[in-house]
Amino acid sequence: MAKLTTAQRKRIPKSKFGIKSRKKKGGAGRGGYPMPDRAHAANAKARAKQMLMAGKLSRSEYEHIVAMANKMPGNVKISYKKRSK
Repeated sequence: MAKLTTAQRKRIPKSKFGIKSRKKKGGAGRGGYPMPDRAHAANAKARAKQMLMAGKLSRSEYEHIVAMANKMPGNVKISYKKRSK
């Protein structure tokens, strides 16, 4: 997976971001979890799961990111199952 430059990230349509607009202090807020290709979509799923477990992402945001990533052609679908005790 290639790292996105600022210019490349700005050219990605808003529809290709897992979270539409997470505004940073002093910034315009482009969105989070860019998914311009399959590799970035797989990475977005992994990072979203980490943030969900850390309590920094809501369940609905996580599910939205996973659903978007799963729509990418050739992606392996995953789902989050809650463990029962």
